[in-house]
Formats: sequence, C-alpha cells, structure tokens
Amino acid sequence: MNSIRINGINIVAGRSITISGNRVFVDGKDVTPDAKDIRIEVAGHIETLRADACNSIAITGDVGSVATQSGDVDIAGSVLGSVQTMSGDVDCEGHIGGSVSTMSGDVRHKRS
Repeated sequence: MNSIRINGINIVAGRSITISGNRVFVDGKDVTPDAKDIRIEVAGHIETLRADACNSIAITGDVGSVATQSGDVDIAGSVLGSVQTMSGDVDCEGHIGGSVSTMSGDVRHKRS
C-alpha cells in the first residue's frame, strides 16, 4: 500500500496519478487541490504518474513510468519503464528499466 500527498495533504492510496488541465486524478477520482502549485509525493510503489504540469514529483518507492511536461521528478526507488519530462530535472537513485529524457533540465542517476 502506498501513501499519496498532494501539496502536503494526504489524499488516497492508488495505483495511477494523472494531472490534466489543472485537475488531479488518482485512479480516475478527482482529488484536485485548491492551490495552483501542485507538488506530489508518493511513499511506496505506483504504476504510473502522468502530469501535464506540476511543480515537483517525489516518489520514495518504485514506479512503472513517469511522464510530465513540466516539473522536477525525484525517485528514490527504481523505474521499471521510462521517465520523460519536457522541462524539469530528473533524479533517480535506483535502476531505470527504460529511457530517461528531458528537453530542458538535468538528469542525475546514482549508479550501483
């Protein structure tokens, strides 16, 4: 079981997070915060995280794949698939099974 926090507020546990058109969905349920800045923290594992725009994404477990148009991505675990961001830094401590891409940002990967 994982724990999902958006802007410091515990929301729900889930397998998939999607941010689209300034709306935040966890497993299809709308959990959009009132604030314009969106910061997502996941403690545990999650299958997918897709965001059209957010300030930051922090995952302390493993993730299947992450894609965002803007926002930094920090993963303390491993990525089974790929990490993609248009504008933002990517920092991953674990294994990355797919590719990592960013058009405007840095990529940091701690190799074991």
